[in-house]
Amino acid sequence: MALECNLEARGKFVRLVLGAFAIIGSLPIVMLTVFGAIDVRIGWSLIGIAWAGGALGIFEGWSGFCIARGLGFRTPI
Repeated sequence: MALECNLEARGKFVRLVLGAFAIIGSLPIVMLTVFGAIDVRIGWSLIGIAWAGGALGIFEGWSGFCIARGLGFRTPI
């Protein structure tokens, strides 16, 4: 399946920025987990979810292909 661009410039920008914020925003959770302020399993689970979502957002912004739009869902941006 070829990844055909289905996003405009504004959608690409929003996905790139939100993906970067998700990864950067997980750094306090990393610190809390490393220093033992929160449970290790919960902390690494939250970090993994944030990084996976951030990586998906960055990929969608970089490639211009939105997975939800590719499946037929309408997205506002």
